[in-house]
Amino acid sequence: MPSGGSGGYGDLVTSARPGRPEDVSQSVPKVLRVSAALSWRLVAVAAAVWLISWIVGYLAVVIIPVAIALLMSALLAPAVAQLVRWRLPRGLATAIVVVGGIALVVGVLYGVINAFIGGLPDLQKQVAGSVKAIQTWLAGPPLRVSTDQLTGFTNQIVKLIQDNQLTITTSALSTAATLTEVLTGVLLVLFTTIFFLHDGGGIWSFLIKIIPADVRPRVDVAGRRGFASLVRYVRATAAVAVVDALGIGIGIGIVGVPLAVPLAALVFLGAFIPIVGAVIAGTVAVLVALVAKGFVSALIVLAIVIAVMQLESHILQPLLLGRAVQLHPLAVVLMIAAGFTFGGIAGALMSVPILAVLNSGIRSLLHDQGVDPSEVDPTRPPKVEPGHGK
Repeated sequence: MPSGGSGGYGDLVTSARPGRPEDVSQSVPKVLRVSAALSWRLVAVAAAVWLISWIVGYLAVVIIPVAIALLMSALLAPAVAQLVRWRLPRGLATAIVVVGGIALVVGVLYGVINAFIGGLPDLQKQVAGSVKAIQTWLAGPPLRVSTDQLTGFTNQIVKLIQDNQLTITTSALSTAATLTEVLTGVLLVLFTTIFFLHDGGGIWSFLIKIIPADVRPRVDVAGRRGFASLVRYVRATAAVAVVDALGIGIGIGIVGVPLAVPLAALVFLGAFIPIVGAVIAGTVAVLVALVAKGFVSALIVLAIVIAVMQLESHILQPLLLGRAVQLHPLAVVLMIAAGFTFGGIAGALMSVPILAVLNSGIRSLLHDQGVDPSEVDPTRPPKVEPGHGK
């Protein structure tokens, strides 16, 4: 027999031996192999997301102030950059902008608190009148609730408060501790914002040193594009918030609802959580109108809130936020829901900016190849190139 014959037979026997990895993988259907490969990758991604969420939650006392400082830096960075272009030293420009911003915030808070204190007696009188009107309505047909029943219900509420006095006291002490944490966070936000404004470029250059040198320029450009998107988002959101606050505040002021200025300030703050925040703040305004002025005034305030929300969703959002971050409304809503689930109010506040930065950064990594990082100025509107960002 030729020598090659035994070799061919041996190869045939070897290829037919069970247990070889390549033979086992080939015997598994392709759909199952692909599903298994996707499954373990999804498990790895889910584990990474869970680990990151746990780390963020554990370090929330530090991460949340730093994130808020980044938002504040995005809002104030164009002003600092403009002063630097006017040949002011960067330290002096940062000091002017920070001190001016603090003065503006303190002035607004002073006006809001004064308006709240001034409108509180009027609100108390109107609430007392509304309570009497409700009692009269309950005593009449068709409910015919007697005065003794109302008194008994009130006594039950008082007894419930007395029985839970220890819990209320503990909550008050917890609130005091929370206020201490808030004060610490505010100071951390202030100092972090100052350093971001004064030496943000140096901090970013230090952070990207961990990136391999061959891809570092592209990551540098993507980071600058992401921060530019954050700047546009914060400015557009602030503009939308001002319009919402003015529209609802002037409307409820005309209706005669007390605390119009504090409610307008609440609407302004709520508008920084897109779509959801202004609606919640408007609902508070409707409830205040219902308690203080009655059902008809509450319906009028509700109509004002709906009109302002329609103006925001159909005109302001497409013109300002749509151009600033290029995000679909469904993506915004889902991201807010996910952020609120993971991080509460802070998560809802930071979810859309994070999505905007990631969207812009990924687009830059995919399209902006060979761009000099020094040519990208995050504080100025980007140059729109044909076909870019589609």
